Amino acid sequence: MSLARPVSLFAAFGLFLAPLPGADAFGPPPKPLVQQSAEAKLLGEFARFAALSDGSVGIGVRDLQTGETQALNGDTLFPMASAYKIAVAGRIFALVDAGQARLDEQLALDPALASEGGIAWMFSRPGATLSIDRLLELMLQKSDNNATDVLVARAGGPQAITGFVNKLGVTGLRVDSDTAHLLYRAMGIHPLAGSFRQNADAARRADPQLVTRDIRDLPNMAFAAELQDTSTPAAMLDLIAAYESGRALSAASTQRLFTIMANCETGKKRIVGMLPPGTAVAHKTGSLNGTGNDVGVVRLPDGRRFAIAVFVMKDSKGHVARDRIIAEAARAAYDYFLYAPDRAHGLAHKT
Repeated sequence: MSLARPVSLFAAFGLFLAPLPGADAFGPPPKPLVQQSAEAKLLGEFARFAALSDGSVGIGVRDLQTGETQALNGDTLFPMASAYKIAVAGRIFALVDAGQARLDEQLALDPALASEGGIAWMFSRPGATLSIDRLLELMLQKSDNNATDVLVARAGGPQAITGFVNKLGVTGLRVDSDTAHLLYRAMGIHPLAGSFRQNADAARRADPQLVTRDIRDLPNMAFAAELQDTSTPAAMLDLIAAYESGRALSAASTQRLFTIMANCETGKKRIVGMLPPGTAVAHKTGSLNGTGNDVGVVRLPDGRRFAIAVFVMKDSKGHVARDRIIAEAARAAYDYFLYAPDRAHGLAHKT
């Protein structure tokens, strides 16, 4: 009878009774790996949402208590479109804080500043005025271009707005135009005189492709490549954080700014689109041919807040796809900041 089987059994029992390897042999503790996978999952989701566009997508989110920032293409420049109006508002409130303007101050509706839509009809009424506070509401809640350009003029022009932003230490965001001239550049026209309506109508008659581009919501690639009136997602997060922290404006101005933004009437399917009903959101949208943006602050159920900036450019899929990208990114960030394991020291920066 062979002795192989008893020897094999003895060897097996020997292995079973041998000392187990120390904990260090299994590598580092699991908690950092769990955290790394949570971050990786969020960034993976951002990349998946970005694939819904045939253009370029930038997403940045930041925990406003810890400073933790996660981003996809966070340092890429994107056209701000109407999202630039959040910088205009900051400059106006800074003038109020300095005693150089008042919210109840009445501003004349100069016909030379009228563009299309919104309250453009009011500019033809001699002596028509609106208060700065009402103009801020129209600009931030309805994205009214006419109200915006009255405020841009009162702010001292685009350079003064950029100067205000830079003084806060925010780099990567620049304002070069009022809305009328931003739209001129987006249309690819360079008028020397005449009203906005006259110039726009003449350009459309001369080039029917402008009408086609508007109807089909197609991008102007040359305009999207320009440096003027652009921001990175990271820079927009920096600006929002400066407002939210109280570093940029007085407490009263900060509260009024976010109260107005909390009643934004545009972009119902963007940041707020997939968040739980009743979630508090203060935001500002931006839309232009092939461009869809939304930036703002989201409040979590426990009172913590995070800033978010989502930019989509050079996109020909249409506003439905762009809105979904923004909504999906906002919901992924909401779940991450609410449910992800505690971040080591609350500081983790990814770009």
